[in-house]
Amino acid sequence: MTMTEESRRYRKDVPVEQTWDLTDLFPDKESWEKALKDIVEEADQITAFKGKLSENANTLLHAIKTAEAYQQKVIHVAVYANLLVSADGSDPANQGAAAKSGAALAAIRSKISFFETELLSLTSSEIEQFIKDEPELETYRKYLFDILEQKEHILSPELEEALSALGEVLEAPHNIFSRSKQSDMQFKSVTDSQGKTQPMSEPLYEESYEYSEDTALRRNAYESFIETLEQYKNTYAATYQTEITKQVQLSKLRKYDSVTDMLLAPQQVTTEMYHNQLDVIQEKLAPHMQKYAKLLKEKLGLEELRFSDLKAPLDPAFNPSTSYEEASETILNALDMMGPEYIEGMKKALSDRWVDRAENVGKASGAFCSSPYGAHPYILVTWADKMRNAFILAHELGHAGHFYLAGKNQTLFNTRPSTYFIEAPSTLNELLLADHLMRANKDNPRMKRWVITQLLGTYYHNFITHLLEGAFQRKVYDLAEKGTPLTADVLCREKRQVLESFWGDTVTFDDGAGLTWMRQQHYYMGLYPYTYSAGLTVSTTMAKRIREEGQPAVADWLNVLKSGGTKRPLDLINDAGIDMSNPKNIEIAVDYVGSLIDELIVSYSE
Repeated sequence: MTMTEESRRYRKDVPVEQTWDLTDLFPDKESWEKALKDIVEEADQITAFKGKLSENANTLLHAIKTAEAYQQKVIHVAVYANLLVSADGSDPANQGAAAKSGAALAAIRSKISFFETELLSLTSSEIEQFIKDEPELETYRKYLFDILEQKEHILSPELEEALSALGEVLEAPHNIFSRSKQSDMQFKSVTDSQGKTQPMSEPLYEESYEYSEDTALRRNAYESFIETLEQYKNTYAATYQTEITKQVQLSKLRKYDSVTDMLLAPQQVTTEMYHNQLDVIQEKLAPHMQKYAKLLKEKLGLEELRFSDLKAPLDPAFNPSTSYEEASETILNALDMMGPEYIEGMKKALSDRWVDRAENVGKASGAFCSSPYGAHPYILVTWADKMRNAFILAHELGHAGHFYLAGKNQTLFNTRPSTYFIEAPSTLNELLLADHLMRANKDNPRMKRWVITQLLGTYYHNFITHLLEGAFQRKVYDLAEKGTPLTADVLCREKRQVLESFWGDTVTFDDGAGLTWMRQQHYYMGLYPYTYSAGLTVSTTMAKRIREEGQPAVADWLNVLKSGGTKRPLDLINDAGIDMSNPKNIEIAVDYVGSLIDELIVSYSE
């Protein structure tokens, strides 16, 4: 029997306090519609500068400031539509808003594509002279020189305009994937160990059942999940192949040596740093995690540890609950050392409806934080009253705190750092929450053990799930550049091989494990998955500094957050006292994970 939608809440039935307040962006849908119309018309404010950007320093400054103000309006319109469809992608009105927004953005991109192309006509010495003539341009130094770096990869103005006009089409693979997962996928309901029928959805699986202490429920939910993925595998393979083909062809058009070089360029990361992150962690972490897998199998009393069991709790009878309100207080206490300005942002996020925590039909799975400049961050989670949810919430609050501070201290064009750094503030919050819970439960060995498993969950998510996605991505791009068709069978085979090579013979894999490449929208976001491990490498070292040095380390960190995107990732991370060009820092983080696993094993033998 297929689960009926009636067994899950519709968006209209969700208590308003569990939803985010979109009126902070636009008072109502009509205001948004008007703003959407306005931004299309106001693109002329930018096109008025066509052919004039390199005239003089004053004109350039005026143009950049006009572009920033305009871009802020565009971001608000786009984010509003995205938040609507993320909260309920099954609502035709929300789908329509997203489609209108996408079409408008494509039209705008086409109109203003000249802006960066024209800036490329400037030489580095001309930019330096303009900054000298107009000191306010110093603010935009990195922005201008970052554009200059793209010079050899920019096409003719006509071609850039054509590509911008095709923006909606080029984004189609990601949009099709997201829409299908939110609106079309149906899952058979599942039974637990008591024989009771439970509703099934992707958010329920990813936020609850996959971590369930009930082996029957966990495995049955996995079977239901895989059964539905199997039905979509050829469609999703064609969608993903289209995305990969787009990237490969664009890299050739733009004269990059490889698609990897093109995708790493905006991150301002060397290929060596990229490969280090993937290779060092896979090689050094696998033995530790295989040791953990053996412990998990033993403690769960399983004849075999299946792929679907890997996220099961080590102590199934102990799964602490907490309400959203209790978790909020715990998180604020854990982050107290970050100081009043940071905590002010956290309190607002938790109490002023910056967080959407409901579970409803059509809601996007997983969790994210969207940070529209000039407004405030918006966080999406699915709350399940478990302490584990506190770690997810703390993670997203880390993103919110980062952009809350960066937005207060930087102009729009200087707000966002490289994605290589982006996951450091979020994972640091998880580590600080774990430290707090360990201190608060120093006389409770069972709770301490649970906290260690949550920390391992954080490392699992970032050092294993996302890192192995990155390893899979690397293989997929290699195959694509060699002309290998990326059929569903090829993608499933490659995904399964990556998993098996990491876990070895400690885990029993079924064919369904190979289908899990279909879970992740990050594959449509360039080389994003591996950056989670980079961020956690930084935050692990930073957490160590904070434990050992206290406030001086916190002060360094807050300055880094306030710096936004004003520096390259290596320089930004250096300001936090960490050298990410040295693979030894990756090994330090891996060794820390190993020490957690050793601590667990010892705790069971005492």
